Amino acid sequence: MRQLSAPAANPAGTRLLSRWLLLGEWRAHPVRAVVAILAIAIGVSLGFAIHLINAAAFNEFSTAVKSLSGQADVQVAGREALFDEAVYPWLAQRDGVAVASPVLELQAGVSGMSGKDGAPLHILALDVFRAGFISPDLIGAPAEGQPFDTLSDDAIFLSPAALRWLNLAQGDNLSLQAGTGSVSLRVAGSLQRARAGQRIAVMDIGAAQWRFNKLGKLSRIDLKLRQGVNRDAFQAALARELEAQYPGRFQVGQPNDDKQNSRNNNLSRAYRVNLTVLALVALFTGAFLVFSTQALSVIRRRSQFALLRVLGMERGTLLRQVLLEGASLGVVGAGLGIAAGYAMAAVALRFFGGDLGAGYFAGVQPQVQFTPVAAFVYFALGLGVALLGCAAPALEAARAAPAIALKSGSEEVVTTRLAKTWPALACLLLAGALTLLPPVFELPLFGYLSIALLLIGAIALMPQLAAVVFRALQAAWLRTQTSQHAPVRSLTLARLANASGQAGIALGGVLSSFSLMVAMAIMVSSFRVSVDDWLLQILPADVYARTSASGTAALNPREQDAIRALPGLARVDFQRVRSLSLAAERPNVILLARPINLRDPGKSMVLVGDTLPVPAGQRPVWLSEAAADLYNVKPGQQIGLPLAGGLRQFFIAGIWRDYARSSGAIQMPLDDYRALTGDHDVSDAALWLAKDATGEQLQQRLKSLPFGASLEVSNPSAIRALSLQIFDRSFAVTYLLEAIAIMIGLFGVAATFSAQTLARAREFGMLRHVGVTKGQILSILALEGGALTALGIATGFVLGLLISFVLVFIVNPQSFHWTMQLHLPWPLIATVAGALLTAAALTALIAGRQALSAGPIRAVREDW
Repeated sequence: MRQLSAPAANPAGTRLLSRWLLLGEWRAHPVRAVVAILAIAIGVSLGFAIHLINAAAFNEFSTAVKSLSGQADVQVAGREALFDEAVYPWLAQRDGVAVASPVLELQAGVSGMSGKDGAPLHILALDVFRAGFISPDLIGAPAEGQPFDTLSDDAIFLSPAALRWLNLAQGDNLSLQAGTGSVSLRVAGSLQRARAGQRIAVMDIGAAQWRFNKLGKLSRIDLKLRQGVNRDAFQAALARELEAQYPGRFQVGQPNDDKQNSRNNNLSRAYRVNLTVLALVALFTGAFLVFSTQALSVIRRRSQFALLRVLGMERGTLLRQVLLEGASLGVVGAGLGIAAGYAMAAVALRFFGGDLGAGYFAGVQPQVQFTPVAAFVYFALGLGVALLGCAAPALEAARAAPAIALKSGSEEVVTTRLAKTWPALACLLLAGALTLLPPVFELPLFGYLSIALLLIGAIALMPQLAAVVFRALQAAWLRTQTSQHAPVRSLTLARLANASGQAGIALGGVLSSFSLMVAMAIMVSSFRVSVDDWLLQILPADVYARTSASGTAALNPREQDAIRALPGLARVDFQRVRSLSLAAERPNVILLARPINLRDPGKSMVLVGDTLPVPAGQRPVWLSEAAADLYNVKPGQQIGLPLAGGLRQFFIAGIWRDYARSSGAIQMPLDDYRALTGDHDVSDAALWLAKDATGEQLQQRLKSLPFGASLEVSNPSAIRALSLQIFDRSFAVTYLLEAIAIMIGLFGVAATFSAQTLARAREFGMLRHVGVTKGQILSILALEGGALTALGIATGFVLGLLISFVLVFIVNPQSFHWTMQLHLPWPLIATVAGALLTAAALTALIAGRQALSAGPIRAVREDW
């Protein structure tokens, strides 16, 4: 025995043997190895690409925001969009302030020649003499011989990206909306130092205040401190004094401080994290494919490993060999995934931008940057899932007793040992418990972990489930008269009932792919149907009109009276839209001031739960689900809103559903808003037709008004269609990831059934010896494939439904802070189920023909 074991003890001989075993396995079954490698590569590439895209877009967006602040040390901004400039002299003369630069920011609608996406133009109005000390990059470059254009009341300077977006050149005229009228400005030059893709414009602050009817209003004041002044101490003291003099009116911060970074991050974090998790679904499927590949390989080579053990190979060496085979799949797959992910990110950023259709990072032009740390993390993920996938088969191969393993027909022992009941049940129970836990850092981390444990637990239970189901079917079948005359079906059920372990491995492939597909399909379909139903409820009027999506357009009282006087109009409701900052570290919430039926608020909005009676003397507001969740408030409590230069207290009367504004929205009665602010302008109008009028007539009458050209008029059907189109564009990447998961599942099922069929060549040879024909064996295989896949689909549907419950009722509310109804897309589920059934049956037949091609004598020669 010492002589036999000597070669194994030789390091060079061990390495040579390891290489032979590895390359021999790959040459014998290249398709199965390639499918496992591709699954890992696709998972890593998708995850890495989405990470690179999100990181590039977020970093560029943050840098672009920072560039608008220049070299300011401290910024004072209003919690309302605009504040009175009377505070400016007090700040400019404060001890420690070297320069105070006033800024007016506007989102102006472009009339006549709007940008391709209809978005407003971001205008920064500056005092050029003070801005030169703080943000010189924002000072426009006038034409030669026109040095005073930076002070001209009709001049505007556009960034190169804005010039391209609007298809303008220096000297052209640009028409922007102001109220329901327009302001014509001359393009006096460009902003040469603006960042690539940054669509901004700069003009003189006095001209902007006059032209856009914002006299005496500012958005923020940038402060440059004297040398030696401690910024943090100055900021803290200034914040205290402003709060004492102007309660709830101002926010004091530093450019790109923690609060600003948190504000930018919170804007899209949930979307980015969920997209990354969806991308890693393919990686999870790859992990199971590695498991099935290695498990079937261990089963097929059980006698070979036993012989190596007899010849002197130690258990540890054999364990490392099987782990090496799995790791090699992970290394190759992860390496290909990193390279493919970088290429995909570069192409996506070049042709589609960084927002991936969701609109979070519009207006920036990010460049992909290779990050070694992220590449290492995703490479380690690919390698890690491959090692996890082959860990159980490797341990089984090392623990197998050589004397037993050398005997033919002991393969089922392997799967029996791999299939333990208690770990599976523990995973399922823990998954249920995790759904009760709250989010971590406002992310549903426990929800994601619950989904992973549900998958692992269900897959681990498949051998036991297969045994129970197929033994029950066999017992029922044997009690029928037909069973005595149908040997093919009897052999099929006998095989499935008594080799449930191997059946469980095949079922796991169907289960993982189909359940994840079902869960994602239900989640997306539920969201889309919920949005569609919500749109039907919030669009009760016949015609809708609005000035524009910008902050410079509005309907004044005289224009509102003109709309009320239109013939064919039964009723009109006006709405004022404002942006408010409730916390410096979060994006602004949207205030909607509109007529609300105080006796029955459910007629004015889609309520979630009951509305509370309003105590006497208090003003009510209704918060969206997102606003209530983000700011941790409930009906019956008070909330302070910055309005009319102060912090006003309101009674939270209820919660309503809003899918349009993920950062939160608040509704309040229009009369209360006007009484508090004195603002009688409105942004939108909802119009109901009189009996004999038509929608087309009313739309034509609106357009024929003196200010009709500035109105965007549409009907509920058009708004609904556009909203769903935007929804589909936002979820385009999700649809793509879902399609990839389905394709990986189909390939995985095909590879698993093919490997199992080819591994049963000796069994088929023995059946041929006892008189079973080729046709009957192929029928057995087709029936087995169909039966296993049908059970996998049924179980996968139940598991997918459970996962969708977690996605819809746990992950989605914790990520986006809104609820939705459950909807099952039966046509899609049925189509994919049919494709899986077909793929499994065809693969079994094709692999069966190959397994039967060797002849019955050669198939059983190993048993002589």
